[in-house]
Amino acid sequence: MSVVNLSSSRTSPESDLDQLAQLAVTLSRRLARLLPEDMPGAIADALGQLASAIRVDTCQLLEFAEGGAVARAHTAGHAADEPDGLARIQEASFLDCLRRGDVVDTSRPDECAILAVPASLGGQVLCAVVVASSRLPRRWAPALVERLQLLSEILGAALQRTRHEGALRANVAVIERLNARLQADNVYLKEEIKNYHDFDEIVGESPALGLALNRLSQVAPTNSSVLLLGPTGTGKELFARALHERSRRHARPLVRVNCAALPPTLVESELFGHEKGAFTGAVALRQGRFELADGGTIFLDEIGDLSPDIQVKFLRVLQEGEFERVGSSRTKTVDVRVIAATHRDLEAAVAAGTFRADLYYRLSVYPIQLPSLRERAEDIPRLVWFFIHRHRRELGRNITKVPQSVMDALQQHSWPGNVRELENVVERALIASTGDTLQLDEPVRFNRVAPGAVAAAATTDDLDEMQRVHIETVLQRCGWRINGTGNAAERLGIHPNTLRFRMKKLGVAGPRGRGRQGLSSPMAASSAE
Repeated sequence: MSVVNLSSSRTSPESDLDQLAQLAVTLSRRLARLLPEDMPGAIADALGQLASAIRVDTCQLLEFAEGGAVARAHTAGHAADEPDGLARIQEASFLDCLRRGDVVDTSRPDECAILAVPASLGGQVLCAVVVASSRLPRRWAPALVERLQLLSEILGAALQRTRHEGALRANVAVIERLNARLQADNVYLKEEIKNYHDFDEIVGESPALGLALNRLSQVAPTNSSVLLLGPTGTGKELFARALHERSRRHARPLVRVNCAALPPTLVESELFGHEKGAFTGAVALRQGRFELADGGTIFLDEIGDLSPDIQVKFLRVLQEGEFERVGSSRTKTVDVRVIAATHRDLEAAVAAGTFRADLYYRLSVYPIQLPSLRERAEDIPRLVWFFIHRHRRELGRNITKVPQSVMDALQQHSWPGNVRELENVVERALIASTGDTLQLDEPVRFNRVAPGAVAAAATTDDLDEMQRVHIETVLQRCGWRINGTGNAAERLGIHPNTLRFRMKKLGVAGPRGRGRQGLSSPMAASSAE
């Protein structure tokens, strides 16, 4: 640091150095504990004490920005009392000296005496303390300059900390806004992305399951679209995850969409996203699920439930990888592998005109038929033990034995709800079993389904009739309860409102007042678990 002398004579009253030293100690303690918003007031107070200690008219703190410009001037004293010569601090030569880190000392008989002491940290000038007096000709003593240098460095360090804390707060605010937006937009994605390989959870060694797994292994490494076919509860989501985990896209997300659970008015927004203000309630921009799945895989469950107008837009994404958000005319491009699943007969739907033929052929590049649990009864013992090991810890059970009678009853059941229904039954049995042996909670439920009902469901070629028989069977086993854990909607793997809609469409109506006692009727008993 050098001292630039711009004065012609240097006379001045002596300063109270001890008072300045005490002020430095007090400021150092106080400024270290202040919040950024309290810093301007504390600096103004400190400058006032400094001006009083050395008996000057005005005391300023010039705060420099990174480029060297004066970002802010903190002043103690009254503007009306400022000496005319204080305007010199705005001169380019004066500021240039400060930017270089030089102390500026100017005292002339005909002008006010000015002393400016800069503070540098890390090679950058942060601020400068400037004092001015026109009362008496005075000389700025070297000891005073040293004290002012210390005070300037204390104030500079406080300003630096304030800047860092302000920047940190701004960054935290930005991060919080981004996190809130991601949480709002991608909550379904966070729920669906798993950290384990679900291929290991496809349990069984039956020929029917082996055929499906063999086809899965063949198509998984490709980018071809896959259509998973089979009754509800056969594990289509597990197959979709296994396909994704064995593909070249496994490092990117797998996004799941249940088309049957999406409200018709929001399907387009959910799939393709929307712009802020696109419709009532669109308070922010939202990415659609195709956009979230870019570079990865999208699993469209219950694809047969898409409305015709959405089928057209979906076909465009499959053919060209292009779409527009709701409320936007800008075309977006994505690279997504599509895995679709349905329990419907899509060929029949195409023939009936409810499903587009071109979309069906795009989806069914490589169809995989998943067997029902009735077709793979030999896998039931392995599945039972798999579900026992999955749930016993959380339920606090230590099951080591399954009686043969229990296993026989499970293998003889028709399982219209397939693997999902079996898991529910095993979990209920674990809850009911207090020892080391698995006991069914309601053994009477495991009578075989009446042959007539099975035959009707198996031999009919009418898709609606098959659905009606299946829905009625599940409802009867659940005591005609639609909502709730383990009841009809959950067993069928669909939303309760969707089930009510299908019941109305198919003419399925339960008897009034029927609850658990409804299971005692002949029809209910014949279809009980």
